[in-house]
Amino acid sequence: MASKRMKFEIQAEAGSEVYVAGTFNSWNPAQYRLKERSGVYSGTLLLPKGKHEYKFVVNGVWCVDPKCQEQVSNDSGSLNSVIAVE
Repeated sequence: MASKRMKFEIQAEAGSEVYVAGTFNSWNPAQYRLKERSGVYSGTLLLPKGKHEYKFVVNGVWCVDPKCQEQVSNDSGSLNSVIAVE
């Protein structure tokens, strides 16, 4: 199955701890830390083809991607962002 590099990016206060977690890493909130550049946190992950649900973890608080158009409900009663890898 083919994989593709996908960029994750979110704005947050300088000096924050920002991670991305989702179905691609069993929702591990501390595995993929994003790097800061002028208040924008970003990172690139190699993801397999298909749809993946994810959230950002900013200073311990889970949040959806404000730039993501597609969101789905989760078992916790909140939303997850969805990224599609073609």
